[in-house]
Amino acid sequence: MEQKEKKNLNLRQTALVGSMLFGLFFGAGNLIFPVYLGQMAGRTVWIAAVGLLITGVGLPLLGVAAQGISRVSGLRELAGKIGPAYGVFFTCALYLTIGPLFAIPRCASVSFTVGLEPMGLSGSRTLAIFSLLFFAATLAFSLWPGKILTWVGRILTPVFLIFLGLLAITALLFPMGSVAAVDPQPLYADGAFFAGFLEGYNTMDALASLAFGIVVIGVIRDLGVRSPSAVAFNTVRAGAFGCLLMGAIYLALAVIGAQSRGVYPLAANGGEVLALVARHYFGSAGGLILAATVTLACLKTAVGLITSCAETFHGLLPRISYRVFAVIFCTVSFLIANLGLDAVIACSLPVLMFLYPLAITLILLALCGNLFGQDRRVYRWVTAFTAVAAVFDLVKALPAALVERLHLGVLLDVAQKLLPLFNKGMGWLVPALIGLAIGLALHWLRPATAE
Repeated sequence: MEQKEKKNLNLRQTALVGSMLFGLFFGAGNLIFPVYLGQMAGRTVWIAAVGLLITGVGLPLLGVAAQGISRVSGLRELAGKIGPAYGVFFTCALYLTIGPLFAIPRCASVSFTVGLEPMGLSGSRTLAIFSLLFFAATLAFSLWPGKILTWVGRILTPVFLIFLGLLAITALLFPMGSVAAVDPQPLYADGAFFAGFLEGYNTMDALASLAFGIVVIGVIRDLGVRSPSAVAFNTVRAGAFGCLLMGAIYLALAVIGAQSRGVYPLAANGGEVLALVARHYFGSAGGLILAATVTLACLKTAVGLITSCAETFHGLLPRISYRVFAVIFCTVSFLIANLGLDAVIACSLPVLMFLYPLAITLILLALCGNLFGQDRRVYRWVTAFTAVAAVFDLVKALPAALVERLHLGVLLDVAQKLLPLFNKGMGWLVPALIGLAIGLALHWLRPATAE
């Protein structure tokens, strides 16, 4: 007899799926960037945190919700609303960015830099051995994608939260200083909100949400929910659970970072801040706690990213099996991770400044698509204007020496004159609104063409 279809997940199942989603999201950048934001922001940490929560929590939640509500089968179909070729381009660009080119290598390099280097374990050979073991474990978990709910939701995430909770609760109960007494760095003194907003780009979570959304939908269907409307509702509910947990941890880490300035000077990066905090409260044992916390955070995210990337590229190229792609992506990630954390972060920033505006507009259009009949012209005009402006943001994020060598300074001068908010990293906003106005005008003047 066929099992009766569920209308909704029960509370335990919702919490489990939300825990899995949180585990997939919360990785390398989610630890190091919020705590460093706190150190930089000082007494403006609450304003900066609002910006961070928009791009680091709000947009990921909307990204998951967009796929559930629009009832698409994946990112390619969602981005394909602009056009089939764009769907393939954006899918490949996004998955390679949050996959083997940047985010997955960063998982290993952050684990090494934050967890092991403070313990005196450094050097290229040590990094190579560590990253080899890290990606061997990642591959072992990733070869059975059907067990991702068990690996991430039931095992890795709860263990990670125990270690992180021990460190965070201790730091909040016994603060190192007063947040109000810490002067912000110039970037945050002049525009804390925008600085926090752009810091959320570094987490890559809005991009990842477009990849992980379909994973969540698949798990919900496996748990017995089949109706498209019920799948959409449960996707949003589980997403809210996971993202609210993530937001609470962001706030805690940002406050801890600001409080640390009561004892320590401004650090070089968030990894150094975490190492200082761990040693301050737990001495030499703090290094072990931090190493376990960071490694678990990065491992579970790497598993989710390898799974998503391999499934996506297997869908694009069915002749190559999922497991072959998993092996290829782990190998490429291993090689890139050995370039070091600084090189990975430096190379990723220009790409993020280009992709993030495109992801933000795609998410918002998908959520509001029914208001304009999913008219493809609206998608196209918004995306075209956004993409042109995002190129200038990409150029601005390039190393100054490269900009000078390629004689790109004239482009930046033009952008500063023509694009409002360009100096705040938001030069794409007004062009996107202009594209929206043109698209909506065409939709209202002529019959809609939702294809």
